This record gives sequence, C-alpha cells and structure tokens, in this order.
Amino acid sequence: MQPIELVVFDMAGTTVTDHHEVERCFAEAAAETGLYVSDERILAMQGLSKRYVFETLWKERLGENHPDVPHQVDVSYDAFRTILETHYLTQGATPTEGCLEVFEYLRQRGIKIALTTGFYRVVTDIILGKLGWLDGLNEQRLGGPDSLIQVSIASDEVERGRPYPNMIERAMQLLKVKHVKSVVNIGDTPSDLLSGRAAGVALNLGVTNGTHTRDQLDSYPHDFLLSSLRELPELLATRETAVV
Repeated sequence: MQPIELVVFDMAGTTVTDHHEVERCFAEAAAETGLYVSDERILAMQGLSKRYVFETLWKERLGENHPDVPHQVDVSYDAFRTILETHYLTQGATPTEGCLEVFEYLRQRGIKIALTTGFYRVVTDIILGKLGWLDGLNEQRLGGPDSLIQVSIASDEVERGRPYPNMIERAMQLLKVKHVKSVVNIGDTPSDLLSGRAAGVALNLGVTNGTHTRDQLDSYPHDFLLSSLRELPELLATRETAVV
C-alpha cells in the first residue's frame, strides 16, 4: 500500500459547520425565481455544483431542450449567489467538531490537506476568509507546509464538479501527488463519495454528522463512515501500521 500523502476534504458539512443554511439559501433563490422544489430534492443534490443543480431542475421543469432553460438557470443562479454571499458575509462560519485537531494531526505528519467544494470561488473565499484559512495561500489558493491547508479547489475552477473526480485530480496535480492510492477523500454527501470512487482513491470516507445521516450515505460507495472527523486519525494510524 502507498503511504498517505494527501487528504481531500469537502467544506460545508465536513470541515465547515453546516446548519442547513445552503439548503435554505438555495430554496429561497429557487422560490424567488419561480422554481418550486422539495427540501428532500435539494438535500439529495447537496455537494454538486449549484449551477448544475439549477440546470438539472429547470430541465426537469421545462423539458431537456426548452429554449428558456439557459435564461432561467442564469436568473436562479444569480439570485442564489446574492443570497448565499450575503449570508456568509453577515453570519460567518465555524469549523466542524474535531476539524482543527485533525488538520494539526495531518500537518505534523507531513500529509497535505486539500479543500474541495461545490461552491464557486467567490463564496469559497468568503468562507475561508471568515475562518482565517486563506492565510498563507497564493492567488492560485495554493499554500505550503506551514499554511493550515495546502490548496483550495472550487467547483468553477474545474471542467466538471462532483460527482466527477476533477477536483480531486486538480488537487493532486497542484500538490504534485502522483499516486491516487496515496489519497484519502472525505465528505458528508453522496456526491462526495461518488467523486472519491470515480477518482479511485485509497480511502473513500463519509462523515455522518454533516448534512447526511449514516442511513442516507450507506448505499453510496465508501470504505468507512465516520461519526465525525475526530475518528480520522485513528483510522489513518491503523492503516499506517498495516503499511509498515
């Protein structure tokens, strides 16, 4: 087995506490622009690029090739951006349970940390700035061994977001990690787990204290489901022992 060089974390619900504000902002933008969708449907699409979600929902509503779809997607997505950015600018953000301790555990072992997200860069930077996690990152949002995280990847910086593996692959490329079997992927949504499987990572992990429960994640591809990030160091330590 390859030693672990990189852990790729989702943001909202995994490393950033989620109080369902993203779902509320999405529902508000949808209703404001004439798109009515159930809370269950919104939750099921958590972790995906939000523009892609609006495109999917408007196609379902109007028809796959309806000429009004692009315009309606633009209107809904613009409303969502305004509502979401205002929320995070005024309310801020906090790390999830055990997140900072896990980051320190990884830093001490020289394991790189990447954050990936279904958010676009503007709101990603608002959240990172509120947390102080932009410190030490350059214009590419690439850091070094002494920065809290080593790279941040937003969904609008890759050709395809989750459930595709592009964000994981971009993190590997930027951090010069060559072997996907030295990568761990961890998130709290089905799309996080699907992207980890698509990438072929060494460990594909779910956390069940975010936006989705254990029952909701259990049918999606995973190696382990953790109650919180606090369980990650023990899991990695057990794997390190097996490697040795």
